[in-house]
Amino acid sequence: MTSNAQSGSAARVTLEQTKSPIGRPAEQRATLKGLGLNKIGRRSSLEDTPAVRGMIAKVAHLLRIVEGA
Repeated sequence: MTSNAQSGSAARVTLEQTKSPIGRPAEQRATLKGLGLNKIGRRSSLEDTPAVRGMIAKVAHLLRIVEGA
């Protein structure tokens, strides 16, 4: 068991979209929507899971991870 599971709060990761999905493959646009992002400057806070990390890796060039948020 991890310390996060013991404390009752899951680790979270906050993302900010920095670039537009215009001209990108449909898969990347759909991944952004799945992450809760659709406009430049929007932020989304998600549970830090392997599935979310995989989605982030797929569109890492369109977003940034916000530290301390």
